[in-house]
Amino acid sequence: MSLNKNYLTIFFLIFNLGLTYCQKNERRSKDSLITQELDAVVITATQTKRQLSSLPLPAQIISQKELKAANSVRLSDILNEQTGILTVPDFGGGEGVQMQGIDSQYTMILIDGVPLIGRSAGTLDLNRVTVGNIKQIEVVKGPSSSLFGSGALGGVINIITEKPKQELNGDISFRQASFGTNDLSANISHKKETFGVNAFINRFGGSGYDLNPENDLQTVDPFETYTFNTQFTYDLDEKTDFFLSGRYFLSEQEIRPTEELEGVAEVDEWNLHFKTNHSFNKSWSSILEFYSSKYTTDEELFNTSNILESNSFFNQLLMRPEIRTTYKANDQNTFIGGFGMNHETLDRSSFSASPIFNAPYVYAQWDTDIVRGLNVILGARYDAHNEYESRLSPKIAAKYDLNEVVSFKGSVGYGFKAPDFRQLYFNFSNSLVGYTVIGYNAVPEVLPQLIDQGQIANLVVDLDTFQNELKPENSIGINIGTDLQLHSTVKVQFNLFRNDFENLIETQVIANKTNGQNVFSYFNLSEVFTQGFELSSTWRPNMHWKIMAGYQLLYARDKEAEQAFKNGEVFARETPSSPAIQLNESDYFGLYNRSRHMANFRVFYTYPKWDLETNIRTTYRSKYGLFDSNGNGYLDAYDDFVNGYGIVDFAINKTFFSKYKLGIGMDNLLDFTDPQNITNIPGRIIYANLNINF
Repeated sequence: MSLNKNYLTIFFLIFNLGLTYCQKNERRSKDSLITQELDAVVITATQTKRQLSSLPLPAQIISQKELKAANSVRLSDILNEQTGILTVPDFGGGEGVQMQGIDSQYTMILIDGVPLIGRSAGTLDLNRVTVGNIKQIEVVKGPSSSLFGSGALGGVINIITEKPKQELNGDISFRQASFGTNDLSANISHKKETFGVNAFINRFGGSGYDLNPENDLQTVDPFETYTFNTQFTYDLDEKTDFFLSGRYFLSEQEIRPTEELEGVAEVDEWNLHFKTNHSFNKSWSSILEFYSSKYTTDEELFNTSNILESNSFFNQLLMRPEIRTTYKANDQNTFIGGFGMNHETLDRSSFSASPIFNAPYVYAQWDTDIVRGLNVILGARYDAHNEYESRLSPKIAAKYDLNEVVSFKGSVGYGFKAPDFRQLYFNFSNSLVGYTVIGYNAVPEVLPQLIDQGQIANLVVDLDTFQNELKPENSIGINIGTDLQLHSTVKVQFNLFRNDFENLIETQVIANKTNGQNVFSYFNLSEVFTQGFELSSTWRPNMHWKIMAGYQLLYARDKEAEQAFKNGEVFARETPSSPAIQLNESDYFGLYNRSRHMANFRVFYTYPKWDLETNIRTTYRSKYGLFDSNGNGYLDAYDDFVNGYGIVDFAINKTFFSKYKLGIGMDNLLDFTDPQNITNIPGRIIYANLNINF
């Protein structure tokens, strides 16, 4: 579906009127003057405020200015344009984030420092997150369990929202786009003396899209989402302040998985976040924090006779109190320590129990400048758990400023991810095909029941195997890089990375059923690694232009597969009728859904005289494989691959009368689609948006 012509005509008329009647006495730019931006401050990497340029960790900030310049409306829109980051489609049209080749289930997503929950299939859908009230996005790459615990193997993305500002202010924005997509946001903020309040509302919806017109089904069905967020701040005195935030998300989507079934899927999510900060003196300060979140889904499917065929639900609750204290001994040494507890419950369909997770934790960190120019961070966190063995997660990072031009930095960290509820307690039988999936902890109870019912032909794995605990997945990540300030206008960042994973949890056949199908469960099996390098550069030739480029080289492989190719144990056929060929090491491509090369190139131009800004942004992803097409169990040179592709986005924004901003643009300018393999790229998107500040 194309953009409504009436909307487009109105927006173009307003845009041209704004150009015609723009004020003549605007500030004039001087090409010879290079404006120096203040160094951004990042919190996520160390749990303390640090200048981004001083961090010894691979981190980056996506500013509010960049979000608005790109006219982004959902989190996935902007993440795809960052070096080393890729959003990948999930079931039902959702998207998760892949960093440094690490799967999306291993990246922790935070809002104002606290985690989002609701990973029903392992991946957290980024389309849940609107960017309308985001101040900045902080990205920390590499294992971060030393501060954030389970789930931060690949890194952390922290979404920092807008806080109340002085006096009364706000904005309203509306965007209309192709495929019936529209986004409406309103934000109002007020702070007077000690009390502040911020209220935000967003409505996002669309009619979906169809990449395969040969049938009556849509690739993504019509949907509608609402986000409500309210924040309160209160400064008791100069030493004590309070923060209270409530967030509610609602989603409704029509679903039609087959031509015979249709229904509705609903998502309800709420978050409550309370925090108080007290400074005892110049050296000591403490934060008391309480966070609670509940995520529920309900899905019903009816047949053509309007009879209920299936109903599935998911109900997860997280409560987390935490206390952390910071001690600033002097300008060279800062200590931070904290302890807390995660309490989680889950009730969902196809579960053998309603499990409860209790996980107390304690962490500490020392941030020190050993000598001038050398900063070192030492940290560790200890996590206990009622369902898996305890974990100690250490980390060390260092940065050395050789001079004003060259800086070196490196980090080594440990990350882990606890087995999730699904891997421990799932109990699902597919009535249509006939297979069964059982969580590791549920096997001793459920499998004997299937044996008594006569459903099991033979056991592949002995029941005694399940006496031990399913181990957490873990990783060791190494990042070594350099920052180069080649000129006042040119900055280059280079980072080598290696992430080694052990005890990755995979499904394995544990029994054969009498119907010819299998029973599956979860085991610690794989040892994989991702390695490569990232290169990012920024060039500001003058105050009008900003040019950015990035590139990632990635090798993501399974160690067992590498050995099999090395031993000559893997064979393939060029065609189904040709003889089998023995493959060697060079024929092994790597893990599924990973591209060897990714690149981005972005050009931003501003013309202050007209209050006009425009940009063009391109991303490239090289070929990758989604499955083993020749039946040998590995992804090799003789398999089928998804071809590499590039996406080009264009935007132009005009501000007039200082309070009105009009934007038009095209995402996926070249109208790239791949209906067979890529479900999260619908085609060319034409849009127009209007923002009003007050």
